[in-house]
Amino acid sequence: MAKSEVSKADKKAARAARRQASKAQRDQMWQALKIQSKQDKLLWPLMIGALVLSAVAFFLLGSLWGGQWWMLPLGVLTGLMLAMVIFSRRVQNTVFAKAEGQPGAAAWALDQLRSGWRVNQAVAATTSFDAVHRVVGRCGIVLVGEGQPHRLKPLMTQEKKKVARVVGDTPIYELIVGDEEGTTPEQVPLRKLNRRLTRYPMNINRAKVDALDTRLRALGTKTGIQNQMPKGPLPQGAKVRNMQRSARRRG
Repeated sequence: MAKSEVSKADKKAARAARRQASKAQRDQMWQALKIQSKQDKLLWPLMIGALVLSAVAFFLLGSLWGGQWWMLPLGVLTGLMLAMVIFSRRVQNTVFAKAEGQPGAAAWALDQLRSGWRVNQAVAATTSFDAVHRVVGRCGIVLVGEGQPHRLKPLMTQEKKKVARVVGDTPIYELIVGDEEGTTPEQVPLRKLNRRLTRYPMNINRAKVDALDTRLRALGTKTGIQNQMPKGPLPQGAKVRNMQRSARRRG
């Protein structure tokens, strides 16, 4: 009897915890929606438009065989899903737009990669917060530079030589976060960085990805400058200058 009462109490507490977590998630989403809508005047029209168009399309489709009232709820649900996709994409675009050009932005973007990628941030860096990040995936090795291209190129060349001695004939690609076209290494905008990585051909299997990452991480420990590199976008200004001075002292 006592065990049954305890079990019921546990189940009740678990249900209450789930309801609380669900409410907190809804509150967070609502707050994010309000913040985004203040900055993005097209957000509500696009979301409402997706909902209405989806409902109308399904209603008209159902009317062809007399099942419009059955199809309408499905159209509303589809419209809600489309509205959430629009919301999520526009929030993402806003975040990337704010992060563009800030030290640590590429490191933060690479952290958003799905599983299957191995990211080692700031394997090479300067006191001006130029950094080279190493990414290992099914395509091979990708060296991603963020900062000033004229300072990054020698840094990336040196890192590529070091990596090549370890990985043999595994392909090594180079990217710099930027907007210039026709450059070497190739430049790609921050918002398109992760998408560009996924477009490389698959050259190695998953087991080799892990093996290469382990071998590359054994190349050496990071210097003081590399450890000072920000793990996410930093605002321009005094805070950045203070970190640069600190990096120079520790480097």
